[in-house]
Amino acid sequence: MPSTYSAQHSARLDRQRMLSRFKICDSRQIVAHRKVLILEPHTTQRQSRLLTRIEDLVTAERRKEETSALLLHELRSPLASIQNAIAVLRIGSKDESLRQRMHELIERQVHQIALLTSSLCQMSGARLENPQLQRERVNLCTVLSRAAETVTPEFTQRLHDLSVDLPESGVWVFGDTGRLEQVFVNLLSNASKYSEIGGTITMSMHTCEEHAVVQIRDSGIGIASDTLPYIFDLFVRADTNAVRTRSGRGIGLALVRSILDSHDGTVSAASEGVGQGSEFTVRLKLET
Repeated sequence: MPSTYSAQHSARLDRQRMLSRFKICDSRQIVAHRKVLILEPHTTQRQSRLLTRIEDLVTAERRKEETSALLLHELRSPLASIQNAIAVLRIGSKDESLRQRMHELIERQVHQIALLTSSLCQMSGARLENPQLQRERVNLCTVLSRAAETVTPEFTQRLHDLSVDLPESGVWVFGDTGRLEQVFVNLLSNASKYSEIGGTITMSMHTCEEHAVVQIRDSGIGIASDTLPYIFDLFVRADTNAVRTRSGRGIGLALVRSILDSHDGTVSAASEGVGQGSEFTVRLKLET
């Protein structure tokens, strides 16, 4: 009798240990499957099927959370730009060119929101899938100017000085205008988020070896050397007090890399260390 009890107790503990990694989930289905697995006797084959089912449910739950986080993250800049444009229009300025620009900004950001809401399924596990693209010949100078206009409310709120240095003539690439704007909005927002009030941020572009090279430099908190190799991974944030005090879930830079991968472009980060600012460099092949 004691040996039978010991064996049953040991088996129950083994099952509980196997399930311990699923405790972070509170889905009703997951809980129900766990109870069935723990409380009822099963063959090894039945137990294996239940574990597989639990893993599938955990993965589905995680994807829902990641998708929601992505959508909330990406909606902030377009909504802030629309609010800013509406505030300008309410003033009733007689400057017709300004009014036209604000109307175009609102239309562009509404289109961006539509793109975001149609991309809810672009999350796959712990990686972002390449988004669907509407490719065309794009003047990258226009994309960068629009990105700077989109983040104006954030920069104004934090008293940041944005310096933009673009070539006088057009720099043409082949890609999706909305997605590329998304890249630079995220990079500029990231620079603002991790810079102190009143900081300086610069965005410049030049061409080199058949590529457009865009560099965004900030005077912010910088990036520790041990974090740099992982800075573009999904949900990765540096574990420092300076980072923890700022909102964010480590989504923006992962999305930047995903979009650039789909354009056969690259993005890299550099920093001399904590407190020394950061520089992000984007390379896109010129359209010929």
